[in-house]
Amino acid sequence: MLPIPNGFFLTAGNAEGEEPLTAFDGALIAAGIGDVNLVRVSSILPPGARPLAETELPPGALVPIAYGYTCSDEPGAIIAAAVAVGIPEPGRPGVIVEHSGRGTREEMEAIVRAMVRETFARRGRPDPAQVLVRSVQHQVVKVGCAFAGLVLWYH
Repeated sequence: MLPIPNGFFLTAGNAEGEEPLTAFDGALIAAGIGDVNLVRVSSILPPGARPLAETELPPGALVPIAYGYTCSDEPGAIIAAAVAVGIPEPGRPGVIVEHSGRGTREEMEAIVRAMVRETFARRGRPDPAQVLVRSVQHQVVKVGCAFAGLVLWYH
């Protein structure tokens, strides 16, 4: 069994590139996670996980992360990505949600905040004690990318 992460941090970045993949790579660099291997996870914050300051991760590490991103090659388009986590009462798991697409960071933040409330309600739990959000917005020049994620890590 893999160890359960006991810490987390939210991050976001945006960038331009010649191609969608290189724009995505630039957004990861801007988010401070450009030299690790992302292992995409779904949506659960382990019980008791505590916020960490953005952490320098070991190059090449396998890093569990829930993330959303969008790329566009439409010059002038506004794109954004947001991630949110609902922090429950102690001892319960939290829920991570992400959303990205065409629109502003404020629009994406409103969507993820509503999604957190919905996921808690679906589980029959009261609204979370705290909701943390991180987002980014980008105006496309040639090929742009907006990325937001929640890294699960260890104290």
